[in-house]
Amino acid sequence: MNLRLAHTAICVSDIDAAVAWYESVLGLQVLSPPFLMDGDSIARDMGELLPDPPAVKAAIIGNAEGDHVIEVIEYPNAASPANGRHFTDVGLSHVGLVCDDIDATMEELQTHDVEFLTTGAADIAGLRTSWFRDPWGVVFILLQKRKRPDRAYWQQYG
Repeated sequence: MNLRLAHTAICVSDIDAAVAWYESVLGLQVLSPPFLMDGDSIARDMGELLPDPPAVKAAIIGNAEGDHVIEVIEYPNAASPANGRHFTDVGLSHVGLVCDDIDATMEELQTHDVEFLTTGAADIAGLRTSWFRDPWGVVFILLQKRKRPDRAYWQQYG
């Protein structure tokens, strides 16, 4: 078996607003704008997971560098309560975003009233980090490579 990471999906209550926020505030590219999937094909794919009639509105955001993207999804026919997750709840925890200059990135995000969960930036495991939440309750971590900028973020320690 040879599995490779393709995407992480973020469920939101308003996909158009979310995609606009991720593009204008986080600077992510809209690689595939929001589109509605319904009918027989989505019923065969996820019909057992969704209320009738199954429908998904989805967009792809990220960088045009390959399959590592974020899928932003909205389920228009499903009731979606507000995100009441706690950071320590079991399940998807956060999304990591690599930046070149964490101080400048944090300053820019603060001009958009982004809710930071930590004060300043921390130095840990060869990285500088800071945590924030988007308007839909999704937690992100900013990562700046500190020791070895030519390596992957997870290869900074040591």
